[in-house]
Amino acid sequence: SQEIEKFLESRVNADVEMVFPMLFAGVIESLRFGHADAAFMSAWPAALAQKHAGATVALAEIREVVIGQEKQEQPYYYSYWVVLKDSPYTKLEDLRGKKVAFSSQLSTSGYVFPLARLIEKGLVDGSAAQPDAKSFFGEVLFAGGYAQAWEALKKGQVDVAIIASDVSETLYREVLDGTKVIDQQGPIPSHAVIFSKDLEEPLRSELQAAFLELGKPENRALMRKFISGIFVRFEASDNEKHLAGLTNALNTTKLGFTETLR
Repeated sequence: SQEIEKFLESRVNADVEMVFPMLFAGVIESLRFGHADAAFMSAWPAALAQKHAGATVALAEIREVVIGQEKQEQPYYYSYWVVLKDSPYTKLEDLRGKKVAFSSQLSTSGYVFPLARLIEKGLVDGSAAQPDAKSFFGEVLFAGGYAQAWEALKKGQVDVAIIASDVSETLYREVLDGTKVIDQQGPIPSHAVIFSKDLEEPLRSELQAAFLELGKPENRALMRKFISGIFVRFEASDNEKHLAGLTNALNTTKLGFTETLR
């Protein structure tokens, strides 16, 4: 992280220290109690930081994503329900009692939004104390990632799987070439830069400007190495603009975020 520290320190009037907690809970607590001024995190922890620490989204990450078949630069993406090309299933309603592979229980695009979609379509009871995909599908597999979910689908271990358009383009196009899409959900927010409620001016503006500068072509490789291989740039954003769709999905699904240190 020394390269990022050096870059930021050359542009803000402060010493910069980067730390790497093992759990998102540690990041949120650091923001809450004044031990951190800013954080880079995915959308679900960002929503929790807003809720529990009063933190605000300052910047949204623009990434190279494929939406449908078109490569775009966006602060959001979609995920898709896919079945094999020779599958008899053409819509979600056909899959009652069948087997599904989600990527992870903590995945925004691989579980939160898909579960919200099932509730939206009336396939899972949204009035339940804890809506559960198992009430619709016969078997639910959390594969541990999109590549693993795709392998389970290819091997016939499940009838339907989820693929998100923010995975590597190679994997995304391999999945779409071997499947048919029967439903989708989104837009799903990308990663965000979060500022604590106590971060004051002029440091707040200086730090935001420094992050925006990381999107310049001559600086982009630094963020691609450090944060994301599909990073393009940051854009100014806020809680409502970036997290509204996710907040609605979380309210619909009533899901809680639980981490375990292994």
